[in-house]
Amino acid sequence: MKAILALEDGRIFRGKSFGAPGERTGEVVFNTSMTGYQEILTDPSYKSQIVTMTYPLIGNYGVNEEDVESSKPQVEGFVIKELSKITSNWRSRMGLGDYLHKNNVVGIEGIDTRSVTKHIRNSGAMKAVISTECLDEGVLVKRAQDAPGLLGRDLVQEVTCKEPYQWSEGETNPGTRFKVVVLDCGVKLNIIRKLYQAGCEVTVIPAQTPAKEILGLNADGLLLSNGPGDPAAVPYVVETVKELLGTMPIFGICFGHQILGQAFGGKTYKLKFGHRGGNQPVKDLATGKVSITSQNHGFCVDMESITGDEIELTHINLNDQTLEGMRHKTHPVFSVQYHPEASPGPNDADYLFKEFIQLMERFSGA
Repeated sequence: MKAILALEDGRIFRGKSFGAPGERTGEVVFNTSMTGYQEILTDPSYKSQIVTMTYPLIGNYGVNEEDVESSKPQVEGFVIKELSKITSNWRSRMGLGDYLHKNNVVGIEGIDTRSVTKHIRNSGAMKAVISTECLDEGVLVKRAQDAPGLLGRDLVQEVTCKEPYQWSEGETNPGTRFKVVVLDCGVKLNIIRKLYQAGCEVTVIPAQTPAKEILGLNADGLLLSNGPGDPAAVPYVVETVKELLGTMPIFGICFGHQILGQAFGGKTYKLKFGHRGGNQPVKDLATGKVSITSQNHGFCVDMESITGDEIELTHINLNDQTLEGMRHKTHPVFSVQYHPEASPGPNDADYLFKEFIQLMERFSGA
């Protein structure tokens, strides 16, 4: 079945369909990871985005039931160069095309993904439509132009949990030491797994939960999760975090980092094409050590907007010098823009979960 990817600036890419038939709109972005397509597909931070994989062959190890970051795929569409005809892995339960079809995700293959990536890199991420139903280029470009963008959109409400829940899905827990509350802005499951494996009792709560209710949970620490959309479009989360500063240790990851930046009085802005992949170099400004990190964000905290002596900037991205980490000098609060839980990607930043545990130890006197 023929399929088209049409960008709002009029650029057209033709290929063939794999996965579900249909039509979807979203912001088209690229990810440079060589593996981990299943984790990428199910990452809630990709809500309302069409993801292009730069690696040319995708799907060779199939799909399993374990390597997911949420209960279902979150992307609007999936763009690849070639779908592997061979699925070879002992954990595989189905092929990638079957998985997309089952979950009603539109996929397109036979696309020059290098060309798509270079175009986005030069022109910036933009609205697009992926379709197997309409093959009229002019009509599709107009639909892409008319689609809603990410600026000003609160997508957190579309991915946050509806009710609080406690994580207990049989993961190895070396013994509960601390109670951690995760403010769910679109949390990846591996963040919860990492906390659980570090000996934390983990309770996940909806993003709109007020500060008073969070304090009533008597938690030892709060984790602000990753999530989709414009961080400036969720002032209710920012106000909640402002009220909680100084009451308990807080660790922000990705979207959570952007929320903290606003709670500190800073501003966020949209990057030209974002950081998405497992090969982003980040420098620790205190030690000079460089870590290779997993990242997925289209917005960033404006470094110049973080003023005052109470906030220390801790990490920067070596590709574009954008802010990648910060901490409060008096409150037990720190955050990073990248993903220490990886999934997919390197584990260089795994130590940050230990830092969070140590922060809770010092704060509680345990």
